Amino acid sequence: MALGNSYNQAQPLKLETNAAKINEIRKLQTHRTYRDSTKQFYIEGVRNFIRIVDNKFDISTIIYSDKLLTSVIARKLVRQNRRAGIPCLNISPEKFRTISHTEKASGVGAIIRQHWTKLHDISIQQKTCWIILETIRSPGNLGTLIRTSEAFGGAGFIFLENSIDPFDPNVIRASMGSIYNQKFIRTGYSKLHKWLQNHNCHVIGASPDGAVDFHKFNYPQTTMIFLGEERKGLTQQQRDLCKHLVRIPIARTVDSLNLAVAGSLMMYEIYRAQNLVNS
Repeated sequence: MALGNSYNQAQPLKLETNAAKINEIRKLQTHRTYRDSTKQFYIEGVRNFIRIVDNKFDISTIIYSDKLLTSVIARKLVRQNRRAGIPCLNISPEKFRTISHTEKASGVGAIIRQHWTKLHDISIQQKTCWIILETIRSPGNLGTLIRTSEAFGGAGFIFLENSIDPFDPNVIRASMGSIYNQKFIRTGYSKLHKWLQNHNCHVIGASPDGAVDFHKFNYPQTTMIFLGEERKGLTQQQRDLCKHLVRIPIARTVDSLNLAVAGSLMMYEIYRAQNLVNS
């Protein structure tokens, strides 16, 4: 199945250009410093490709394999983006498999610009939920939180300092495409503290020693949940940023919950409470 005469007639990219682009993709997949310096990341798969196009992401390059790509929709989107001037690199199935991290190579991927929102651009008018994080041990946990946030109407994530990389391939994979509908903000303690004061927003921390059970708490109009590191929980500095601490009651035989589980429970409770109020 050919992508069309326009592809066959197009000037093929030089072999050295192909090799350089594949090398660039590998660096985006494996080196955070390269992702940070270029402010780009790489996605693969038909579902991911369709979602970045639907969400109008800034695409730098599309990589596809004509023989592997069987999705009619994805093929159509490749054609449309090429006609719009987006560079499209057609490589062999063998070359595509060398950069594929999926069980079955889909035949399409893209290099895209990272999407970041500035703290002062946050809207606090609607009932919604933001998750604040400073550190996280498992990229998979972050991906799960991102997926849950989209499922329960969350707005996005505020990352304190520079430890967390939401564009890690493992995060993208675990998010199952939800990464494209969430906002990401990176800031510091002092800036966030000042912003919270200016907007009269309160941060609710999740901790086993919280004063009230999470399902009994009266959440504010815009809810900001601070989740601590998986093993150590909230630090004193993080607690100082929180106005309230809530706890998730669990059986005494278990001393803690997985971070993604705890965060997901809280996001669902906020979603449920808001729907009860609005119904």
